[in-house]
Amino acid sequence: MSVSVSPDKRRKMESALDQLKKHTVVVADTGDFNAIEEYKPQDATTNPSLILAATKMSAYQHLLDQAIKYGISKGGSEEEQVTNTMDKLFVSFGLEILKKIPGRVSTEVDARLSFDKDKMVSRALQLISLYKEAGISKDRILIKLSSTWEGIQAGRVLEEQHGVHCNMTLLFSFAQAVACAEAGITLISPFVGRILDWHKENGDRKSFEPHEDPGVISVTKIFNYYKKFDYSTVVMGASFRNTGEVKALAGCDLLTISPGLLAELSQDHSAVTPMLTTAGAKACELQKVHLDERAFRWQHNEDRMAVEKLSDGIRKFAADAVKLEGMIKEKMQNVKNGQ
Repeated sequence: MSVSVSPDKRRKMESALDQLKKHTVVVADTGDFNAIEEYKPQDATTNPSLILAATKMSAYQHLLDQAIKYGISKGGSEEEQVTNTMDKLFVSFGLEILKKIPGRVSTEVDARLSFDKDKMVSRALQLISLYKEAGISKDRILIKLSSTWEGIQAGRVLEEQHGVHCNMTLLFSFAQAVACAEAGITLISPFVGRILDWHKENGDRKSFEPHEDPGVISVTKIFNYYKKFDYSTVVMGASFRNTGEVKALAGCDLLTISPGLLAELSQDHSAVTPMLTTAGAKACELQKVHLDERAFRWQHNEDRMAVEKLSDGIRKFAADAVKLEGMIKEKMQNVKNGQ
């Protein structure tokens, strides 16, 4: 005899994470494979800061060692060897992550190229070729690029001319979101928590309910705009500070969440209902906008928070890339000296 369980009781048994997965694709924001295995996300995202943190863990030293051997074997100047090692390291982490997930991994192009469209394109294609050498199709890769004007145009070239899917990161303004949609980008990552951080640092209010959270409001507007005007670009909310922000964006196409917050959501048994819906988006009163380069630069510049957070984000990712290069150079020298 089967025992039926009422929907309310079933929900109480289900974690907030399991409920969220019914409405949104859950992505793990980490370079730590163990966390990915534990929470079973669809996709995973990495960035220079996450790779730097993971590379310091003893469990992942072998990946750094292998990447250094590869970099040295490719020859060229020390700078070229370091660049090849970095690319190999990022791809090696991506390959390990792809063994644990059914979907896609996001691999980031060096933030120091954020204002050079052509170099971003060539570096992205190099990453894709390394994945191809390892037997991974470009359909399982998202190339992460900074959401500068140059980054968005690099994304356009990669999508249109090379069939490479892009994930535009460090996205803080509505202007950035509009430009990405017009460029035919696959996916954008608006940074919820960093928007909240800025408002807390620069305003009188120090706490916000989830529905009043400036980051949540920003992502909701972008989601509604994309769905109202039938853009194919999807929205992946990123950089969360608490589970309230995550639950307030249930129904968003994707959400990339740190292991710490995934753990909290897996222990939380409160109700999660979709807050973002295509029907709700269709009913909203947003107007369609077109942005050429001049209009983009002006509108983005009018948003002080977005200007400051984009600049700050690029600087931080660049600084962590420099730290990673320092580690690589030191280890590379030891290998060459036979240590």
